[in-house]
Amino acid sequence: MTPAAVENLPRVLVVDDDESLLTLIAMRLDASGFQTVTARTAAEALGRLQATRPHLAIVDLRLMPERTAEAAAEGAEAEADDADDENSNGLALARRMRQLDPLLPVIILTAHGSIPDAVEATREGLAAFLTKPFDGRALVEEVKRHLAQRAPAGHSEGWRAQIVTRNHTMLALIDEIARIARHDATVLIVGPSGSGKELVARAIHAASPRVARPFVGINCAALPEQLLESELFGHARGAFTGAVAEHPGLLRSAQGGTVLLDEIGDMPLPLQAKLLRVLQERRVRPVGGTREVEVDVRVIAATHRDLTQSLKDGSFREDLFYRLNVVRLTVPALDARREDIPLLAQHFLATLGARYRSPARSFAPDALERLTHAPWPGNVRQLYNVIEQCVVIADGPIIAASLIERALAASPASADSPRGILPLAEARAQFEREYLVQLLKLTGGNVSQAARIARRNRTEFYRLIERHGLHSDLFR
Repeated sequence: MTPAAVENLPRVLVVDDDESLLTLIAMRLDASGFQTVTARTAAEALGRLQATRPHLAIVDLRLMPERTAEAAAEGAEAEADDADDENSNGLALARRMRQLDPLLPVIILTAHGSIPDAVEATREGLAAFLTKPFDGRALVEEVKRHLAQRAPAGHSEGWRAQIVTRNHTMLALIDEIARIARHDATVLIVGPSGSGKELVARAIHAASPRVARPFVGINCAALPEQLLESELFGHARGAFTGAVAEHPGLLRSAQGGTVLLDEIGDMPLPLQAKLLRVLQERRVRPVGGTREVEVDVRVIAATHRDLTQSLKDGSFREDLFYRLNVVRLTVPALDARREDIPLLAQHFLATLGARYRSPARSFAPDALERLTHAPWPGNVRQLYNVIEQCVVIADGPIIAASLIERALAASPASADSPRGILPLAEARAQFEREYLVQLLKLTGGNVSQAARIARRNRTEFYRLIERHGLHSDLFR
């Protein structure tokens, strides 16, 4: 089997401190058409998870205690003992895995099966709980069953073609899109301006059974209230000055398809009440109309605003919020997915080159480095604009760093994104692991280059990545 064919196989992460059992499970899964990734400790498992993005994990309930990176960094014996207890527990590891990938199916294996353990595993939302010794064929069937549930039915990968990424968070988001697209639940997409919320909405539509019907988007912040109402719900002839003909409105124009209400947080309160009624009754009354018309659309809303704060200050209706917030997707800022910047830059360069019919161009190495380290307060939209300016202005085949600097000159510095409050040792270790993963992805597993960027010697850098269960060959 070619390397490309192997890469397309479903990946299963197996975590067990019993090396012989680990090998046995891996052999069984490999023979059944899976690509197996193995780990013997919790830290190694988290590193493998972030590096390889498995489709399913199999975790032993009782892992051999290990001294964690957090405790080693702090040098605190008590902290190490606490961390060892947690890392020896497969449920705690599974919980952390699902924080990193909420849709990851996790199968727990144990030689200490009990009703309380099974109940807790079920409460945690884990895929299955199997007691050793287990039948190898039964394990493979369990893996197949849960992977089949995770995969989008009847779709090629074309729906996600425009989402260019190798970032773990974005790949997990793509998995969420694939899962929810099959259902008609209303979706609320949140994320900073320019991060790609409309792209996510279009991907949901493209992966859904409604793909053959229209996708219609409207920016709720771009139109005054009266015009927005008319655009959404339509109007009857003569409803107001200038209404010389009947207008169906966007909701009816998207019949059978999907409507994106972008910047929903800026919708005026009176319209929020009318939209709520439409969502509840699936009927629209045009402005100036005397009868209601049934509509069959899927509604996706998007906003860069903190709607919980809008609820507090009274600018957004609580009942509408809960009607929209059935499924919530979060799109990360570009500075949280820096390993994607070279990929996006190359993608935009090719796309814009074709649009402007310009000769083939490429980036100088220092130009890509400048793009990767630049602040991006405008996120992916700003990156696109910078590349577009470079394509238009460039007078040679190579886009130099000086041209990038020119395009970035007017960009304001980005603010640090807020983080959740964690214990210092845990926050430090989490940041360190994610930082190393981004570095190794950015350099394609080149340890020497990654060490130079981190300003550490190669030997020290090797020890650092090993402490977090990372191996450079996973990123090549």
